[in-house]
Amino acid sequence: MTVKVLVCDKITDEGVKILEEKGYEVTQAWRVPKLELCSSVGDYDVLIVRSATKVNADFLAKAKRLKVVGRAGEGLDNIDLRRAAELGIAVVNTPQVAAVSVAELTIGHMLAMARNIVEGTVSLREGKWIKHDLMGVELGGKTLGIIGCGNIGREVERLAQCFGMKVVEVDVCVNEKFVSLEEMLPQADFVTVHVPLTPHTRHMIGAKEFAMMKDGVMLVNCSRGGVVDEEALYDALVSGKVKSAALDVFEEEPPMDSKLLGLKNVYATPHIGAQTWEAQVKSSVLIAERVIAALDKASVG
Repeated sequence: MTVKVLVCDKITDEGVKILEEKGYEVTQAWRVPKLELCSSVGDYDVLIVRSATKVNADFLAKAKRLKVVGRAGEGLDNIDLRRAAELGIAVVNTPQVAAVSVAELTIGHMLAMARNIVEGTVSLREGKWIKHDLMGVELGGKTLGIIGCGNIGREVERLAQCFGMKVVEVDVCVNEKFVSLEEMLPQADFVTVHVPLTPHTRHMIGAKEFAMMKDGVMLVNCSRGGVVDEEALYDALVSGKVKSAALDVFEEEPPMDSKLLGLKNVYATPHIGAQTWEAQVKSSVLIAERVIAALDKASVG
């Protein structure tokens, strides 16, 4: 029987070609409304998703033939891993391929905040010349607190050190290299978050943590929106405790009527951390290879 693959969220042609050359029947359905995908998923052996498709218990209940879910990207919070395991469905992802892209965006956001790049651009478009209002700071010599020691966190560390920053790391794992949040937060001029969204990390940065930070700290979140309590962040930005925040992710995406987007000291991008040609191609190729490997393993088993 021919293996049928449903690509729910867009991957590049390079990944699709690998699957088709293996003899699989590939349906590219990222333009199909998600509710329609849910009704047709029962015909497929493989799903390939990114972050937009929510592979929850209801979705999986309709996937009668499903053997593998491939997540082209790192985070798995949009997949019900427990239910997939109960059904014997393998879940594979590509956790390392976007590290450079996300790390570079993180540094870009830091530079934008430090040098008022967005306000400078907007004011010029409005016909204003507010040079003296846009005094910034250098990254060199500042302390960067990195929460998360995975591939992305390590790449951010490497880049930050190139700017002459002092790096202090925090992680959920136990290792003598890392310090606690309580030790790091009072030191940091910039804080950046690079952890997956789990029950343990949800709202790990909230009112208590903001109170520990330096006055005027700058925050970057290019991980998952739920890691930062947005209500607490809003209060910290309004009070001036946090000078500015740069967000690539939100608790609700897209962020409908977000109070944060009404603040001038919020810099935001629409979850583009992995949106580079290089990361997209690498992710698409690798997820195709990992899906094939998982199917081969299942057939042997």
